[in-house]
Amino acid sequence: MTVPFIGKQLKNRTVLASGILGNSKDILERVHEQGCGLVTMKSIGPEPRDGHKNPTVIDLGCGMINAVGLPSPGYQDMEEEWAELESRNFPVNASIYGGSVEEFQRVAKFVSAKGPDFIEINISCPNSEKHGMLFGVNRQSAHDVVSAVKKVIDVPLIAKLTPQAIDIGDIAKACQDAGADAICAINTVGPGMVIDIEAQMPILAFQKGGLSGPMIKPVAVRCVFDIYKAVTIPIIGLGGISTGEDAIEMIMAGASLVGIGSAVRYRGINVFEKVAREMDEWLLSHNTSFKEIHGAAHQQN
Repeated sequence: MTVPFIGKQLKNRTVLASGILGNSKDILERVHEQGCGLVTMKSIGPEPRDGHKNPTVIDLGCGMINAVGLPSPGYQDMEEEWAELESRNFPVNASIYGGSVEEFQRVAKFVSAKGPDFIEINISCPNSEKHGMLFGVNRQSAHDVVSAVKKVIDVPLIAKLTPQAIDIGDIAKACQDAGADAICAINTVGPGMVIDIEAQMPILAFQKGGLSGPMIKPVAVRCVFDIYKAVTIPIIGLGGISTGEDAIEMIMAGASLVGIGSAVRYRGINVFEKVAREMDEWLLSHNTSFKEIHGAAHQQN
């Protein structure tokens, strides 16, 4: 049984989060073969960008902190990747970022012409100085970016939001009002910092970075819960999902799909198949369905 999502059919409700793997057809195809319903490309920017110097990622045990810094070849230097993806047999979500409304619009127009199934605008990165979460914490800025991008693309638009917004439900509503077809929440939490007490300095080269993994799941669940109350468009719930039970919790908060990122490191690249199977097993053991549990946590409110 397939899962409908904004006019497309996915094989299950799992989504590869942006930034975890690359943009080549081979690796995205492998992720899909390992059970992922929708693969998201690594974020594409307006110009070539190296990202931050190492160290960029630290495993904290309960999750990770990273400041990779949005490395990208730039949207005009990916012809080989786009040519390979033309022959794909799996759905692709293209993530993009920019430092201004004009940059978002320019990149989106170009990328849309390459034929991805969805475009996700990253207005929520906490570890880039210029291409940061400025657009995701202000209602008007979020509306302006979504509106501008929506005008120049012909594929469904997903807005990826930050938990740093004071009222993430209000930001989501602004995105919906501007034409967003879905919301993805959340990006990493932060910025945070880890200090090496022997060296007496921050460990990350960029000093601060975004938190991900199991430790941020309660924040992600709360954000999805708040967004579900504010919008009528679908939500991709992302943040700390490692198991089928984590995914069920996110669905009860209001998510239609569940994003997986850090769990690729903890449970392997076939985590998507594992989580999808565990979700099905939970639903079967409780004699229920997605439709019955979707948003169920709101019933008492």
